[in-house]
Amino acid sequence: MHSFFYGLGAAMCVTALSAPCLAQSGPHPQLAPTRDVTVVYAVQPQGAPAPQQVTVSFAKDGDRLRIDEANKIGATVLDRPAQQVMLIMNKQRMYMQFSPQHGLRNPFLLDLSMHYTPAGQGNVAGLVCDKWTIATTHGAATACVTQDGVILSEFGADADGAQGTLTAQNVQYGPIDPTLFQPPAGYEKITSHMPIPHNPHPATGVTAH
Repeated sequence: MHSFFYGLGAAMCVTALSAPCLAQSGPHPQLAPTRDVTVVYAVQPQGAPAPQQVTVSFAKDGDRLRIDEANKIGATVLDRPAQQVMLIMNKQRMYMQFSPQHGLRNPFLLDLSMHYTPAGQGNVAGLVCDKWTIATTHGAATACVTQDGVILSEFGADADGAQGTLTAQNVQYGPIDPTLFQPPAGYEKITSHMPIPHNPHPATGVTAH
């Protein structure tokens, strides 16, 4: 599993009152998008020969997001309130749902378990963003985040200490169809008694454990 795709930054808070969420008392960026937005990112873990393109659809307030691979082989949906991951396999027309043992991790949202230091302003994909240096227990990162909570670029260590980068290529604000975050119509749900396709999401790096 390429942890960068699933863990850059830190684990998302389970509730607003969880201990990690209370760790940060100083300035910090908006931690999740405040509007529906779709972003095309170039994502590259350290050691990868080239960036991989993914499209991330954010529901406002950051409660749900969907990561689609450029080749449309599969998608990953994260539901923060439910602490649940859904993996969608388009070729097999199947999907599975599970709750990660250590909580949701994801490179496209920030949380208050990190320590943030303002570092000026930047411009990525034609949008102005605030630069931040980020310190975690596993290393450091830098990010440029819009005032409405969209991460436009990030470089450095993820929650597990793996290195990588992501850069927004295109940002589109607008309503997102809620069905994008639901099981696709006509797809079969994988249960614990059925075989799971090996590494169904090579681009997002998310597998069930």
